[in-house]
Amino acid sequence: MKLKENLRNSLDYVSKLFKDGGRAAILILLNIIPIVNFIVTGYFGRVIKESPESDAPPPLEKYGALWVEGLKIVIVSFVYMIVPIILLLIGFASISIGFAFFPFIGLGVIGGVLIAVGLVLSFLIAIVAIMGIIRMVKTDRMGEAFNLGEILSKIRSIGWVNYIVWLVVIFLISLVASWLPSQIPIIGWAIALIVAAPLIVFIGRSASILYESGISVEKPPYRIFCGYCGNPLSPEDKFCGNCGKPVSQT
Repeated sequence: MKLKENLRNSLDYVSKLFKDGGRAAILILLNIIPIVNFIVTGYFGRVIKESPESDAPPPLEKYGALWVEGLKIVIVSFVYMIVPIILLLIGFASISIGFAFFPFIGLGVIGGVLIAVGLVLSFLIAIVAIMGIIRMVKTDRMGEAFNLGEILSKIRSIGWVNYIVWLVVIFLISLVASWLPSQIPIIGWAIALIVAAPLIVFIGRSASILYESGISVEKPPYRIFCGYCGNPLSPEDKFCGNCGKPVSQT
């Protein structure tokens, strides 16, 4: 599916969220409360898991399971981003000290470099981390979030250009969705909170469509052959049925 069709499909999907006003309202409310909003993150995971087969957002139920799923996504995200976070924290701290105390102004320069490195590293890691999270949700195995070989293989099947363009577009959509409400006096913050939950559902749907667009490449079945005559063998064979030679177990 092309990017334009992906985004249109995801937008139609989100519009169905508001057919059940109560579900949409609960999602928006839960997303405001720290820690509790892991439920919304878990719902994001459920959207990924059920898409694109399902053409409507899943029911909002089994809050405990959603919270646990959300916690797993948060943990994986933190593990991936721990190095950039440390670099950014040290960078901002260095700049603060550098500007506060003139003799240490050199720290400000170092801090700026660390922040730049942290931001670049964040983007590079996010390329793998996002696909890793999608893979974890799809396979229901947390370890798959860090299966670098399979993650890169999936990205290749989607196409690096297609994937990077999708990431940039989703980033820009998220940026606009958070920036525009902030320009509205007084009620802007409230609008931003209302928009956040549907945006999460939109991204989940779009991410799942992108993931499934990749061509699955199955590994060829493992086969063994007689070292003497080349006759195909079964794993349980002790002797070759063609030449009668013993089968090597190495």
